[in-house]
Amino acid sequence: MEYKFTEQNFDQEVLKSDIPVLVDFYADWCGPCQMMGPVVSSIAEEYDGKVKVGKVNSDEESDLAARYGVMSIPNFVFIKNGQVVDRVLGAVPADTLESKLDNLL
Repeated sequence: MEYKFTEQNFDQEVLKSDIPVLVDFYADWCGPCQMMGPVVSSIAEEYDGKVKVGKVNSDEESDLAARYGVMSIPNFVFIKNGQVVDRVLGAVPADTLESKLDNLL
């Protein structure tokens, strides 16, 4: 399942999550973000129940993007126990994200 994270639900869904979280900061107009969309959806299905995977629209949630230092997108932030533990910038192969998730489990 792919979540939609917003300022309203971020603390509860991400920071207080009892499983690791992959947050995809993206924008609708971003070509590389559009390319990564199906990859993120696939990872969300593959890791369902083990990792929470969700998206933050950085245009709509600019305060949240600023809080996490998102200057370029796509920007994948890995959070465990409420803390940022890793980050990947740009369009990358699925196995790059998967190997980082595997390290969190």
